[in-house]
Amino acid sequence: QVQLVESGGGLVQAGDSLRLSCAASGRTFSSLVLGWFRQAPGKQRELVAAITSDSTINYGDSVKGRFTISRDNAQNTVSLQMNILLPADTAVYYCAAAYGNSWLGPYHYWGQGTQVTVSS
Repeated sequence: QVQLVESGGGLVQAGDSLRLSCAASGRTFSSLVLGWFRQAPGKQRELVAAITSDSTINYGDSVKGRFTISRDNAQNTVSLQMNILLPADTAVYYCAAAYGNSWLGPYHYWGQGTQVTVSS
């Protein structure tokens, strides 16, 4: 079992930065594939970024160059640094985890989500 809790969401203006954090409970954190996903109202959930146990990273095309994913295995956390935020980034952001070695998942463990709202 893996439990995930996101934090750090909020209301910001376009061009601002925000840092999300996900704290994990459970064992074998260092072996997990970790991902950030987001879902806007009426839209399909999409991959934002993912990082494997060996720190291989993949980003969604819409956030590449603006967002940075990182993990701290000693603290059992994964973070998402979001820069140059756009109104289109407004969504509920979810932390997810998988036991495999691929960023593709499958992601069976999900956090409760944290709201990010970007105003113009």
